[in-house]
Amino acid sequence: MKNALRLLLVLVAVLAVLALWQRERIARLSTVITLFDEGRIVGNFTSMGDAFETVAMPLPDAAPNRLPKGAPMTMPAGYEAWAAERAVTGIVVLKDGVIRHEAYPLSEPGRDDDPALRTRISWSVAKSFLSVLFGVVYEEGAIDSLDDPVTKYAPELAGTAYDGASIRDVLQMSSGVVFDEDYLDFWSDINRMGRVLALGRSMDRFAAALDETFVEPGTDWQYVSIDTHVIGMVIRGATGRPVPELLNEKVLQPLRLTVEPYYVTDGYGVAFVLGGLNMTTHDYALFGHMVASGGIAFGRRIVSDSWLAESTRASAPTDPGDIGYGYQWWIPVGAAPGQFMGRGIYGQYLYVDRPRGVVIAVNGADRAFRETGVNEENVEMFRRISEALE
Repeated sequence: MKNALRLLLVLVAVLAVLALWQRERIARLSTVITLFDEGRIVGNFTSMGDAFETVAMPLPDAAPNRLPKGAPMTMPAGYEAWAAERAVTGIVVLKDGVIRHEAYPLSEPGRDDDPALRTRISWSVAKSFLSVLFGVVYEEGAIDSLDDPVTKYAPELAGTAYDGASIRDVLQMSSGVVFDEDYLDFWSDINRMGRVLALGRSMDRFAAALDETFVEPGTDWQYVSIDTHVIGMVIRGATGRPVPELLNEKVLQPLRLTVEPYYVTDGYGVAFVLGGLNMTTHDYALFGHMVASGGIAFGRRIVSDSWLAESTRASAPTDPGDIGYGYQWWIPVGAAPGQFMGRGIYGQYLYVDRPRGVVIAVNGADRAFRETGVNEENVEMFRRISEALE
């Protein structure tokens, strides 16, 4: 009896230690499951570091670059109703690098800090940042050709669904890999991937476990977020350096951001490059201004204009008449040359109209973002804002 009691006490102690050890992971998993819940989503999107592991990208020693403010613009008719309906949390509108409109409509209960200084999750707008970094690394010679197979730089993908896909295929989201992107399905690939992050598992292993294709690479376009992680694997394999370190050195530090940015990471410190970047709305606009200026920031070239032109052209094999896609950038239906955008779930946008010198950075918490016509309505509002600045 005494031995049984001792064994029971030992078992209880072991279970208690295990529960304590896993408490952080369990808490993160709980946060992931409720990440988009009404009443929590706005606060969650400004505090991703509380739910996931992260890596910071330190600011340079130079003073931060706060873009100058000009005369407030008159916003188009219907703007206020649009911003409310789309749950806009932050918006910055630039004309030739000057702020003409800046607003943070949704407040967070219990917070009295400056909303302009809050970092907000990028979601898939981060893909467009990675596109710029890829262009820098490619033009520095670390990668030989866009037609190289991804396995040349990420050999751990040999024998997986990505075996046979070129870098260009993956940049254009035409890898042919089967991946369920349904955010409303708990068991979809995209939501399984979220649980990989929350539980501190490996994104590389998750990508390497994909083994099914639906079409030959380069044949058809299908938005597959894990493709962007593979681009990150290629960059890491080609340079031997982590993406946050490279992005900070090559792109972000020269911009002199106002608040230290950070990436969400997996349990192995690998950045969630397909959607884990966190910056202020102002700093997203600052990056957009660099892109709209042909890759130059404050007299320093970050990336070539030719790479920007190539990557923001509708080159992916999308269906005729549908929205276009380049190298991790979207090209809206009816866009003129030089009009393109980064886009993320729940209402994140970085809209660039180079001919007009306009950049619109938007963060949101729009739980209706997938409803029919919402994206088109948003693009129409961006166009109207841009045209109002002519």
